[in-house]
Formats: sequence, C-alpha cells, structure tokens
Amino acid sequence: MPTPVTAIFDIGKTNKKFFLFDDSLRQQHREYHKLPAVTDDDGFPCDDLPGLTRWIRDTVARTLADDRYTVKYLNFSTYGATLVHLDADGHPVTPLYNYLKPIPDDVVREFFRRYPEADNNTETASPALGMLNAGLQLYWLKTCKPAVFARIRHTLHFPQYLSYLFTGMLASEPTSIGCHTRLWDYHHRRYHRWLYEEQLDHLFPAVVPTTHTFPATLHGHAVTVGIGIHDSSSALAAYMLRTQDPFALISTGTWSITLNPFTREPLTAHELSRDCLHYMTIHGAPVKASRLFLGHELDHQLKRLNTVFGKAPQYYKQIPFIPALINPDAPDTNTFYPETLNNPALVGDVFKQDQWSPARYSTFEEAYHQVIWGLARLQVASLRLALGNSPVRKLYLDGGFVSNTAFLDLLRSLLPEYTLEVSQRPLGSAQGAALIVRNQDHARLTGMAAATSDASAPIARESLQADPGL
Repeated sequence: MPTPVTAIFDIGKTNKKFFLFDDSLRQQHREYHKLPAVTDDDGFPCDDLPGLTRWIRDTVARTLADDRYTVKYLNFSTYGATLVHLDADGHPVTPLYNYLKPIPDDVVREFFRRYPEADNNTETASPALGMLNAGLQLYWLKTCKPAVFARIRHTLHFPQYLSYLFTGMLASEPTSIGCHTRLWDYHHRRYHRWLYEEQLDHLFPAVVPTTHTFPATLHGHAVTVGIGIHDSSSALAAYMLRTQDPFALISTGTWSITLNPFTREPLTAHELSRDCLHYMTIHGAPVKASRLFLGHELDHQLKRLNTVFGKAPQYYKQIPFIPALINPDAPDTNTFYPETLNNPALVGDVFKQDQWSPARYSTFEEAYHQVIWGLARLQVASLRLALGNSPVRKLYLDGGFVSNTAFLDLLRSLLPEYTLEVSQRPLGSAQGAALIVRNQDHARLTGMAAATSDASAPIARESLQADPGL
C-alpha cells in the first residue's frame, strides 16, 4: 500500500534538498542536490535557475511515478532576498541574481537621496544591505537595465516562483515580502510608499496567506500545492507549533539568524547598524531578528587553516572539543578576528584588534578552537540584540551548526541563564513548510499573530497557463 506523503523542496544557497514526510511528519525520503553555479549577465556567480527548475520538475515526476508513495501535498521553502521576474508569457526575464551581487554605489546613493536612509531603514525595519534588500533589485533594473526592465510584467519572490511552476498562479505571501526586502512599511503595515512612487507596485501579484494552497493535477495525480515560504520563517513556524512559552530560534547555516517573535520593541538605530531587522510571521506580525554571516566566516577560516596546516577539508569534523585549548584571558593580539563579516559595528563590540594569524598556533586544533571561541562570542552578541528586553529564556538552535560540539558547548558556557535545546535533525524549514501546506493545527497557526489586511487579500486575479507537460 503506498504511503501518503508530503513533498517538500528546501532550497538553500549551498544545498538543494528534497524531503518526503508521512502523515506523522516522519521523514520517509531525503536527497541532497548540488547545483554548480553559473554566472549572470554581468559575470557574477548565481544559482542556475533553468538547472534548478529541471531538477525540481524531474524529481516531482519521478516521485509521482514511484508506487511506494502517494504525493498528497507539495510545498517549497527557499532562501530569501531573491526575485524571479517574468515576461508577458510567464518566462523568466533575468538570471536568478545573487543576493551578494553588489549594486553600484551611485544607484544606492540616488535611492537614499530620494528616500532618506535613516527613515527608510526604520520604516522598513531593515539596514541597508544592497541586493539583500530585494526590492532594490527592481530599482537597480529600472535604473541600470531599462531594456530588461521593460520586459518585466510580474515579479515573484523565489518560493512563489517554485509554486507557480506547478500551478501557473501568480501570488505573493507575507514571509517573503517581510524578510529585509525594503518593500514593507512595518509602521503602516503595507507596502512602502517608495514602491508606489517608483511605479513598481503593479509588478507584485496580490498577497495571499502563507497557508494558501492550490489544487493541481500533476502527471495525472491530484496534488495540493502550497504557495511557498521563506525558509527562516518556515523554521520559526515549526517551533511555534511546539510550545507556547517564549523562545528564540537560532537558525544556523551560511547565515546564522536569530528570530524572536516574542517582542514588539521597535528597532533602534543602534540595532539596525548591527544587522538587526524584522522578519515576518506567516500572518504578517513582525519578528525581531539579528543576522550573522557565521557559516560563511567558518568556511573561510577553515580554508585558511587547511592551507596553513596541510589538512583535508573535512579534517575539522573529527576534532573533539578540548576546553583547555580555549583561553578566555588571552591578550587581544592572540585571539581570533573575523575577516568576512560585513558587520563592523557588531565585530567592534566583541573584538578590539583587527587581525589574527593562524600561523601563530602550533597545531590545527589550537587555531580551530580559537576560531570557534570567537564565532561563539559573536553569536552571543548577535543573539542578545534579537532578545532585547523580551522575557525569552529558552533557545532553540537548528541547522548546520548542530553537529559542532565545540560551538554548542561554548554557547552553553556563555549563556548560563538560558536553556539551549538543539535539534538533532536540522529539518526545521522543511517541516515547517510541510505543516503549513497541510494546515496542521490550523488554529495554532492562525493564532501566531494577527493577520494584516494585506495578508488576507484574495488570490491574484492574474494567472498564467500552467506547464502542459505537468
């Protein structure tokens, strides 16, 4: 008898993942897919959108044909700050621009001349982050690539584009709009006025709730397809269903993002300058967050250490935590200092010197412990910004750092007043997407926060024909 399953694509910057969950949310299947990077029309690295689309479609077709499973639901969780622009025929106009791609300084200066930075940052609850402020991508295209911009008829956030591939329906949803896009005015709970003044608002389809689904027939099978969700918000939704006690989630990976849905404190200029911002729950309520490019920094430092000490890339995984190798009282000239974190204010709060040398250490193990000690201190500083004065005393940590015992032990020693619970199965965003598409415990989902008027808007009237090959 085939097992009824919910199929989830969890698309990260590094790994593209596919999961099947049964009705009890037990994992029945998983696969990881590495997608080689390509370059965009300016030569900057980016994800291969056509290649990703082929893999997703092929994986769905293969799973539907597998007589071990009956796919009842399909949903998508992806990284944020990424837009897909469609032409009049519903085809992508541009590459999938990388959120690390720089926007020319003169374009940013002109934007902030028209919409003063301090006010715009506060109103949109986001620091200035270049292309990570995804809304600025449209402003950049309009300014720098007018011929390309003229072809755009619709703009979708990345999760909603993957849903569109199977439904042909155009829609926007709250979590993708609210993740440091600079599109949303958190003070007035609507799109920000700059979007209207630049006449860009019409490109975004109407907003539907994150729990919205579409019926679809895929290769002759009836499947309920979700609208998709931003990955950090998806992970948060899964944890909010676990407990009613105040908590914060530290979601780790390339980015470490601390999410605190239990505070309504407005962001201060001090916090904005240290990469604090607001995300959004599935019903449009703000979530105070702080970001740290933690996994990226660790990868950078491991490459340095591997070169200095002649070790294989995965060598660090076999190193046990040795507390004696951590010296909290070491002088500043003998401590770790990050080199790829674009957050000088936060770094300056933690470290007082501006360079370090792994070659000063006699072994890989000693240098590695110093790196992890420094990263744990940075994580604590970032966490405390997101916590503010909220009543949170429980912390969840999931994602790529759950298997790093040195990091976890150091966090616990630095945060003795908090309970830190670690997820041994880093599936938070995938499981959240599964819960949402199935509308499990819908009363709890609805009760997470009051919905905004936009979040309950009707489905977009515009639709394009779904791919007949499905």
